[in-house]
This record gives sequence, structure tokens and C-alpha cells, in this order.
Amino acid sequence: MTVQELGHLVLYVRDVRRSAAFYRDVLGWRQIVPEPGAEPSVVAAFSGGRTHHELLLIEVGEDAQPIPAGRRVGLYHFGLKVGESDDELRDALLGVREAGARVVGASDHGVTHSVYLADPDGNEIELYIDVPGVDWAADPSVVMAPIRPLRL
Repeated sequence: MTVQELGHLVLYVRDVRRSAAFYRDVLGWRQIVPEPGAEPSVVAAFSGGRTHHELLLIEVGEDAQPIPAGRRVGLYHFGLKVGESDDELRDALLGVREAGARVVGASDHGVTHSVYLADPDGNEIELYIDVPGVDWAADPSVVMAPIRPLRL
């Protein structure tokens, strides 16, 4: 077997309406199920057009256990490519800040420039661009280059 691509991500969320609004209205992801404005549901699905869904949210209720802080086993973050240039990353950062999203960091990874934010349930999301001219395929060691502060 060979994995061909990461197909989709499923997140449990406390309030699917609140989380769907974040992924749709703040991050600009196209909601496909239910259609925005349709009857409330316990699920919401999103697609960027690459496949039937890249993100599925499942409501588990307000009394669900929160994500533990600090070092833990499990998902750390997931990355969303938001463009090809630092200008596009700056625009994305400005948009999430204007929407009131909590920005939790920014890093220059050598191969990517990344901004990190938290969704309403504390799931961390990396918004990134690939750094032009970096050929990680020819030199995979650049993927593990020391992390530097990002200066946008």
C-alpha cells in the first residue's frame, strides 16, 4: 500500500453552528453540507474543490471535554495553504485578525512561512505559503531547518 494524499480531516466540535461559521466566514472554506442557511445539523462539511470534503465537523455538545493544554498525545495542528506569497499570507493574517480569531504564533520554517491560530474549540490551524525557490524535493533536509521568527 502507498498513501497517495491526505484525504480529509474530521473534528469533534462543541457547537457545529459556531465552528461552521468560523471555517466558512473567517477562513473562507466553502461549506457543502448543510448548505449555509439550511436547517441546523450536527455535522458540517467543507470542500476546497479538490475532493468531496476536506473537513467534516461533528457536534458533540457544550459539555464535551476540552482539548488538554500543553504536551499531549494527539493532533497538534493542521495546515492550510493560503496562497503563493507573503503578501497573500499577510492578507490572510489581516482577515483572521479582523474577524477576531485568536492568533497563537508565526514561524519561518525555511520551506514555509506560517501563521498559527485557534478555532473556537482550541484546535490549532496553520495558515501557510510555500517559500518560493526552496527545493525540498532535491534536499529534504531543508524541511527540518531551524525554525525562525516570521517577519511579515
